[in-house]
Amino acid sequence: MTKDFAQFEQGIGFTFKNEGLLRQAFTHRSYLNEHRDEEAEHNERLEFLGDAVLELIVTHFLYEKFPERPEGDLTAFRAALVNAVTLSEVASEIGMNDYLLLSRGEAKDTGRARGILLANAIEALIGAIYLDQGYEAAEMFIEKFLFPKMDEIMKKKLWRDPKSTLQEKAQEAEGATPYYAVVRETGPDHDKQFIVGVYVKDMLLAQGGGKSKQEAEQDAARNALEEKGW
Repeated sequence: MTKDFAQFEQGIGFTFKNEGLLRQAFTHRSYLNEHRDEEAEHNERLEFLGDAVLELIVTHFLYEKFPERPEGDLTAFRAALVNAVTLSEVASEIGMNDYLLLSRGEAKDTGRARGILLANAIEALIGAIYLDQGYEAAEMFIEKFLFPKMDEIMKKKLWRDPKSTLQEKAQEAEGATPYYAVVRETGPDHDKQFIVGVYVKDMLLAQGGGKSKQEAEQDAARNALEEKGW
């Protein structure tokens, strides 16, 4: 499949020297399984690199922005800023959904599953920008598109531990403690994605996704709080 990434580059204000890196950032492993004739790499290695670059840049940003805050708060702020929900929102806002290279099966995914694909892809894109033009270019991209989310996170207190908050609210409203169960797992062993449901009195409140069960549970709790208006 031929995709013209020029419009995407124009939208983010960044032109790649190596267009192959940009295409790789959007290429899911499943796509290559269906297009074995293409000499290309999937985006998992770029995602691994981008995740580390993102964490360092965000950590430095928070360290400078909140000089009075203790380590625990900074850790919570970072988790809220780089979780799958926030990253997939940013990826959607900059139009990444239109450029993903997926298998026919993966292309049908919507909701939480698509959100995880987008979150992974934007990490791969950050890795690609870092390789193509260095740390400062990656920092400029993150500063432009991700850092503005911090205001909403602080305003809505999205950095608070969602599982603890949900437990408080559910016990107040329902007199019961929420519990979590894995709905499904996707991806290879080295890159598992978990979809978890959160329940109160056997009623499903919401689902969430993440790279670990813990991350998926936090995401599910966050979505349940939003769903219930708590």
